[in-house]
Amino acid sequence: MCGRKTLTMSKKEIIEELMVEEWQVENYSTSYNIAPTQNSLVMVQDKGSNIIKEMRWGLIPEWSKSELHGSKMINARLETITSKPSFKNLITQNRCIVLSNGYFEWKQDGNIKVPFFIHKRDRGLMLFAGLWTVWSVSSKRIFTYTILTTKAQGDVSAIHNRMPILLDKPKVEMWTNLDNQFSEIQQELSKFKNRFSYYQVSDFVNSPKNNSMACIAPFKAPVNLNLFERNQ
Repeated sequence: MCGRKTLTMSKKEIIEELMVEEWQVENYSTSYNIAPTQNSLVMVQDKGSNIIKEMRWGLIPEWSKSELHGSKMINARLETITSKPSFKNLITQNRCIVLSNGYFEWKQDGNIKVPFFIHKRDRGLMLFAGLWTVWSVSSKRIFTYTILTTKAQGDVSAIHNRMPILLDKPKVEMWTNLDNQFSEIQQELSKFKNRFSYYQVSDFVNSPKNNSMACIAPFKAPVNLNLFERNQ
C-alpha cells in the first residue's frame, strides 16, 4: 500500500515536466509528509489538456453518509477495482494521476514497524495511477482521490507486499485518455521496470505533524555510550 508520501518539486518544475496547460491550485506548497485526509496535487485530462487540481487523499464515495469514510480508502487494489462499488463506476470517467516524488512504507520487524523512504533512482517525479470523485452534502463539495496499488516488484517487495502503480509518460496518456477501455490497459499498468531506491528513515515521519527534510533524512542509529563505558 501507500500510506504517506512527499511532493517537494516546485510549481514551475511540475508544469514544465508534465506540460501542464492549466493550474487550478491557489496556494500550493511543497510537503515532506503528505498524510491521508490532507490535500495534495493530482492531474486530470480534459479535452486533451493536462490540468492540475488539489484534492483530498482518501476517496469518499458519492453514496457515503460521512466524510470520515475517506480515511479508509486511500488505496485501491488494481486487481479488484472492477468489482468494488466504490471504484468500478469511476474507472470509465474519473481517472487521475497522483503527483509525488517519493513515498513511505513501513516494514514489520518483530513487534515494531520500521519506516523506509522509497523514490525513483533519478529522484524525479513519481506519477501514480489514481481515481477521483466528488462527495457532496448540503452546499459542501469535497474532491477526493485514491491511489491504485499492485503487487510489489523488485527490491521493494522486501519492505511491503504492495506498492503504488507508477506510470511512465506513455502510460500516463494511456491512463488519462478515457477512450482507452480499462480491460485493454489493465495488464499494462502493472508492468514496469524496477526503478526504485529506498533507505530507512527515522520514526520522525510517523507523525503527520512533522513536515520537514528530517522526514526523508537517512536513519542513523544512536551510539550506545554504555558499550564504550564497559570497554574502558
